[in-house]
This record gives sequence, structure tokens and C-alpha cells, in this order.
Amino acid sequence: MIDSIHKIKIFSCVNSWYLAEKIAKALKIHLGSSSVTRFSDGEFQPALDESVRGATVFIVQSTFPPVDNLFELLLMIDAARRASAYKVIAVMPYFGWARQDRKDRPRVSIGAKLVANLLHAAGCDRVMTTDLHADQIQGFFDFPVDHVYASSVFLPYIHNLKIENLSVAAPDMGGAKRANAYARLLECPMIICHKSREKANVIGSMTAIGDVEGRNIIILDDMVDTAGTIAKAADMMMQKGALSVRAMATHPVLSGPAYDNIARSALQELIVTDTIPLRNTPEQDISKIKVLSIAELFADIIDKVYNFQSISGKFLF
Repeated sequence: MIDSIHKIKIFSCVNSWYLAEKIAKALKIHLGSSSVTRFSDGEFQPALDESVRGATVFIVQSTFPPVDNLFELLLMIDAARRASAYKVIAVMPYFGWARQDRKDRPRVSIGAKLVANLLHAAGCDRVMTTDLHADQIQGFFDFPVDHVYASSVFLPYIHNLKIENLSVAAPDMGGAKRANAYARLLECPMIICHKSREKANVIGSMTAIGDVEGRNIIILDDMVDTAGTIAKAADMMMQKGALSVRAMATHPVLSGPAYDNIARSALQELIVTDTIPLRNTPEQDISKIKVLSIAELFADIIDKVYNFQSISGKFLF
């Protein structure tokens, strides 16, 4: 598959190993060897355990909490740069801090811009990511960003379900653009949920704009955090006469009471990707959660970027 003058190396940070292995397998290459030395005070030092001199290096890491995941990625980029890599590309299926894309009140940081600056300072040449919380975050970077959409994974799954009387729904006004794109591609009606928040992660009231009764509804979002919004939206739509409610979200952050909220909700199914691993413990009920892999998507993008080919076909929206 790989055909270029510069050799390719793919490495993974610790908590994205599960995804990086699948990406490397799809590319038919071996995952690079790396290790992390940990000190008793919590400091750690990643190391690349094989030569990367003159190589195009891809480092896979989703920057979900804790902050160690972001800092490990920065250290790995710095290590590759200091080891004379030709190019260093960060593969960030989930770009953390993306919700901090503007000053929404006085005296707060813009975390997404700070992360972009840190990646640039570490020596990153390019970033690959999927379904940013806000598309304009691409403008925070002073180097290329390949921002692709999980729709190329979700749409075939929706088609295979063969759902009649289908409608897609945005969980809030901010998700209207995404829902409209899906509605256009699926040739079905769109519903918008209007909500008011009491505070972060706490929903006040919610109502639906559009026809709900007698419809099979799929709620679309870029991420699920506490699952409070989609759980409340699903319950509200079933009360208004929906036949069924599913939800699709690219990034399963699933913090706090998320698993309980999903289990207790009227959701028939929550479909997510593997940008973030599920907390698959005996205490967590994951019976309603379906995980689709984006490894093939990123493998294809890596192959095309490495061989200087167009990736425009992956931008479905």
C-alpha cells in the first residue's frame, strides 16, 4: 500500500494503543515500538525505541482526559523531531479542549487555541482529526489540518438499518448544521431540539421543533459527555409520540453519570466510534452502546496524505 521516497513510521501513545494497532493493521505495517519511563513523583518520559531518522512519523493519540494524554503526545512529537524525523504528524481522532473555542464569558482561556499553539511549539507538522466541536478551530493552526467527518462511518450503518419514517434530530441549535447535512444525504426530515441550560452539563428545559409523532428518530452530535442532553431529548421525543429514538455521536466522552443516564433513558441505541475507549467495567451498563471503528478511515487518510494524494472524498459535508 505504501509507496513513497520517505519511510513511514506509526507510533501510539499509551491510551490510544487499541486504535493505533487497528490503523497499522489496516495499512499493513507494524506499529512502531515505544515506551514510557515513569518517575515516583508522577513525571513521565516517552521514548521512541527505534530509529525515525528521515521518516514520516505519525503519532496516534486522542487527547481525552486526563491531561497526561495531551502532554504525552507533545513529548512524543518533541522526541520524534529531536530524532531527525522528516515530518511529524499528530493523528488526534478526538481533539480535546475543542469546546473552549471562544471567550464565552470574561476572563476565560481559549483552550483549543492554546492546544494548537502547544502542538506547533512541540514541532508538529500536521494534524489529522475528526468531527471537531467547531469547524473554525482549524483556523487556530498555522499548519495543515485534515478535518474529516465520521459520516463516512455512520451513513452506511444507518442505511443498513433500513429504518422507515426516519427523521434526524439536532440535540441543540449548534448541531443544526450537522443534522441538516445528514437530512440532505438521507433525504429525510430534520428536527431541532431547543434547550436551556441551568449551568454546564445541567439541562433546564427542552422542546422539539419539527414533527416527532410517528417518526423513528436519530439524534446526531459530535460528542456525548454526561449524556444528559440526549437522554432528555430521547425521553421528550418518546413522550411526543416518536416510534423510536437512537443517538449517534462521534466521541464517547461518557463522564460522570453518562452510563446510567443512557441505561435509564428511552434511547434504543447509542452509536459511537472508537476515538475514545469505553470504560468497560462490570459497573458500567454498555448494552445500549454500539461502537463503530474509524481505524479504516484514518488508515486511508494516512495512506493518501503520505503518498501526496487527495483526501477530498472524505469530506462528505
